[in-house]
Amino acid sequence: MTRDERRVVSPWNIANVLTVLRLALVPFFVFCLFLPGTGWRVVALAVFAVASFTDHLDGELARRYGLITDFGKIADPIADKALTGAALVCLSILDELPWWVTIVILVRELGITALRLVLLRRAVIPASYGGKVKTVLQIAAIVLYLLPFVPGPVRWVVMGAAVVVTVGTGADYVIRAAKLRRVARQARGK
Repeated sequence: MTRDERRVVSPWNIANVLTVLRLALVPFFVFCLFLPGTGWRVVALAVFAVASFTDHLDGELARRYGLITDFGKIADPIADKALTGAALVCLSILDELPWWVTIVILVRELGITALRLVLLRRAVIPASYGGKVKTVLQIAAIVLYLLPFVPGPVRWVVMGAAVVVTVGTGADYVIRAAKLRRVARQARGK
């Protein structure tokens, strides 16, 4: 294959199917979370865990087997934000998580997702190590809130760390995007 030939990847591949599955699991997760009883809470936790695992798996499959598509670049971050956003909003509605925490995290996540979509035409800023830590901390914090009988201080320490890293990595992403824009302007001679 020459350098000019490009392999066309169907949007109907396993990585994108897992992304769509994650999106489809969000309403079921929300439904289970609002049902009364510890059993339903555990079911909601299991659905959240499966959906979170698909986030890791779809990215791994896409990179390993060259299944990266424009659809995946757009749908994957939307599915991620839908899952964590739904969990945070539901926990706040249930009065288990303060609204300010949900708002801070969602504003950062939606803002960076919008920035990524704007930059997608010009360049992709790769996920940083801090961004991966942020994702793990957010998922761990949500899991601790979903698990019955976890002491409040344990939940707060992990959620506090998630908020700090979320804000810090958001600021880092904005700085990297501004540098990229400046370099692009210099390259165009403006």
